[in-house]
Amino acid sequence: MRVVIQRVKSSQVTVAGQVIGKIGRGLNLLVGISSTDTEAELDWMARKCLELRLFPDSERGNGRFDQSVQEIGGELLVVSQFTLYGNCRKGRRPSFDQAATPAIAEQLYEQFVAKLRQSGLKVETGKFGAMMEVAIENDGPVTMLLEREAT
Repeated sequence: MRVVIQRVKSSQVTVAGQVIGKIGRGLNLLVGISSTDTEAELDWMARKCLELRLFPDSERGNGRFDQSVQEIGGELLVVSQFTLYGNCRKGRRPSFDQAATPAIAEQLYEQFVAKLRQSGLKVETGKFGAMMEVAIENDGPVTMLLEREAT
């Protein structure tokens, strides 16, 4: 499982001209599911996304990463992105052999979103398999790549 996690001031996803998910301060998560991912990877990734300290403590004002999205009461926008498993090592066209099939990926993606919603934070999503436009107002910018392989 791969997640590009971005600290944002705001983010939204649009499908066919309609905004279907929109958040304020929080995290934008671009989520790729591999063919070997299981619930263990989902659990680890959800916990990591919720607990990773990427926000400064406003009281200290030191700019350090002291608080998680949970601690600031932030919001999450979760967008499926199979292209995170694009292999560009050979040729000119990416190979997506490591990505899960759409049926499996959608099921795991929905489980991942459900795990994030258990936090009580506002969680918005894109539309699985749709052509989406994602507007991201990156804060910092702060962008991390999280990866968890099946064990």
